[in-house]
Amino acid sequence: MVPLNIAARRLFGVLTLTLFTGLAQANTDALVSTDWLADRLDRDDLRIIEISVNPGKFERGHIPGAVNFRWHTDLVDTVSRDIVGKSQFETLLRDAGISGDTDIVLYGDTNNWFAAWGAWIFEIYGVDNVRLLDGGRNKWEAEGRPLSLSQATPARGDIRVSEANNSLRAFLPEVVETARSNDPVNQLVDIRSAAEYEGRIIAPEGVDELAVRAGHIPGAVNVSWGNAVNDDGTFKRAAELRKIYADAGVDGSQPVITYCRIGERSSHTWFALSQILGYEVKNYDGSWTEYGNSVGVPVTNLAGTVWGGQ
Repeated sequence: MVPLNIAARRLFGVLTLTLFTGLAQANTDALVSTDWLADRLDRDDLRIIEISVNPGKFERGHIPGAVNFRWHTDLVDTVSRDIVGKSQFETLLRDAGISGDTDIVLYGDTNNWFAAWGAWIFEIYGVDNVRLLDGGRNKWEAEGRPLSLSQATPARGDIRVSEANNSLRAFLPEVVETARSNDPVNQLVDIRSAAEYEGRIIAPEGVDELAVRAGHIPGAVNVSWGNAVNDDGTFKRAAELRKIYADAGVDGSQPVITYCRIGERSSHTWFALSQILGYEVKNYDGSWTEYGNSVGVPVTNLAGTVWGGQ
């Protein structure tokens, strides 16, 4: 016979999990398909924004009606190592023709990494009605859909954005506290490749932003961003996503912090976990280039490298 106190705890756990699962429902409105967008290109209350990493990609052809946001100048503070400020972001959106009731679709190249970064910035500043084009620019092009060379010139919008919601961002002190805790409040999800996570390499070949240390933040689980997508770059179904992360111990019962190298790939996982699955998630945009260059922080290195990947 099971003691009453144990049975009560089990029942409480079941009820808590049931309640949590009910609260963290998948959001089917976070994404739009290429078919959906192709049917709505002429809508006056819709703004399409390309956020690509490769310079010149937009100028060589883009989705008709789209405007271009340059992630490395428009969405970051070019003086401080920070995201774009409130007033600059509000001006950017108004110049793009965005008002409070405008529907917004973001897309980009390179697996929508920086489009997801853009979605994170929009969320930080409380902008509603933002969706991601599932599969991004690559899927649009692969399907032979139209591209335009004309620069859209929408009438100026009048949107007002909120003060930055920094509860969507993780900063170094919180990450270090999580790494050192025996009972952390947050779960860390490292979305880089296994080679980066294990410390066999510091960063993918050919990138400029590096750290002097290789490895990962102690306690982090490794679920590469690519596990969340199908072969065509679209996100897997919510049930599949939930299982992928649950198999790594991430079920949404704790707040999550995602990180990568500079914060763009982790924005993609932030989108999957928060916008699709409804989990409580922060993106650590400092990521490994900040953490791996910091003095006095703990590092786990499974490959045995200590300094500079040696």
